[in-house]
Amino acid sequence: MSRHPKKVALAYSGGLDTSIIIPWLRENYGSDVVAVCGDVGQGSEELAGLEQKALASGACEVYVEDLREEFVREYVWPMVRSGAVYEHKYLLGTSIARPLLAKLQVRVALESGCDALAHGATGKGNDQVRFELTYKALAPHLPVIAPWREWDIVSREDAVDYAKRHQVPIQQSKEKIYSRDANLWHISHEGAELEDPANEPGPAVWTLTADPASAPAGGAHVSIEFEAGTPVGLDGERMSPASVVEALNTLGREHGIGRIDLVENRFVGMKSRGCYETPGGTILMAAHAELEALTLDRATQHYKQKLAIDYAELVYDGKWFTPLREAMDGFVDVTQRHVTGRVVVSLCQGRIAPVSRTSPYSLYAPEIASFTMGSEYDQRDAEGFINLTGLPIRVHAAVQGGLREAEGGSE
Repeated sequence: MSRHPKKVALAYSGGLDTSIIIPWLRENYGSDVVAVCGDVGQGSEELAGLEQKALASGACEVYVEDLREEFVREYVWPMVRSGAVYEHKYLLGTSIARPLLAKLQVRVALESGCDALAHGATGKGNDQVRFELTYKALAPHLPVIAPWREWDIVSREDAVDYAKRHQVPIQQSKEKIYSRDANLWHISHEGAELEDPANEPGPAVWTLTADPASAPAGGAHVSIEFEAGTPVGLDGERMSPASVVEALNTLGREHGIGRIDLVENRFVGMKSRGCYETPGGTILMAAHAELEALTLDRATQHYKQKLAIDYAELVYDGKWFTPLREAMDGFVDVTQRHVTGRVVVSLCQGRIAPVSRTSPYSLYAPEIASFTMGSEYDQRDAEGFINLTGLPIRVHAAVQGGLREAEGGSE
C-alpha cells in the first residue's frame, strides 16, 4: 500500500480477532476505524453492547444494520432452491453470509468516506477469499488491509495476550478457545480440541441443539409450504423468510436436528475440521428435496443435482457476485417454477423423515405407477425399449465373446 489510509471500514463482529484489529490499525496505520456489523441473526447476546465495545476499543464510528430478512430472502433462499450442499454435509452457513456482510461494509465505506477496507479473516482460511472477492466485485478501487497477513500474532493465544495488553474486553481465554460463527442459518465451531480430527467433540462444543439421545422420544411433525421452490409458511401460516428459519430453528433445536462433524477441503488448499449446527436449515433442505422429487422430471432433477455441487462450491469459494452465479440462478429459477406444494416431515431424536408430499404440479401419476394393470401403460412396450437400450451391450458382449473364442483357439 503506497500510503496509509486515513479512514478504514472494518468488518466488525466483536469477536477476538476484530476486537484487537481496531487498536492495531490505529497503532500501525494511524487510521480512523469505522466498525461495520451486520445483524444476520447471530443473536442478541453477541450484539449486546457491541457499539460501546467498538467505540471503547478506538473506533470512531460504528454501524450496526439489521440484515436478517435480506439475508434469508436474497442469499439463503437461492441457495436452498439450488440444493447446494458442500462435500455431502455442509449447508454453507458461514459461507453464504460473507457476501452480504462484505456488501454492507463496502456500502458504509463509500458512504462514510473510507479509503480502505479491512477484515479479521486469517491467512489460512476461506473467509479472506470470500470478503475480498466481494470487495473486488463491488469496490475494486479500495485497498484491503488483512492484519492476519501482516502482524506478528500467530495464534489465538497471542491474540488474547494482545487484547489484555490493550484492555480490550473479550470472552475467549487460553484454556478454552473456540472460534465460533453464528447467524440465522447455523453456528460453526472450530479450534481447541477440534483441531485434531481424532478427538470427539466435547459437550462444550454444541451450543445450539439438544443432544439427539436426550431429545423427546415422541418427536414432532411440521408442515412446510413452498411456492416456486421458496419456503413461505409453516403449518398453514404464512411467514416472513427470517421467521420461517427462526421457527424451524426452535423446533429443530428441541429435537436434536442438524449436527455435523466435518473434515472439509478449504478453498486455500488445506483440510480443516469443524462442527456445525444447522437445525432449521437441515429441515428445509430435506423438505425441499422431497418436493422436487415429486415435481421435477427425471432428466431435470438429475441435471440439477450436478449443478448443485458446483453451486455449493461457488458459494463456499466466495464467488457470489459473479456472472456464473447469476447464470446458475437463471437455470434454478426455471427448475423451480412448479416446485410448489406442501411437505410434512417428522423430527425425532436427530432424524428427519418425510411423512407427506402434495403439489398441484405433482408428476406422480397413480394410474401409471400403481402395480394394478391398466390401460395407461402397455407393458408390452417395455420389450422394444429394453432391446434398443441393450443393443450396444449385446454387441459388446458378442464382440468380447468372439475375442475370447479367438484367444482360446490360438492356444
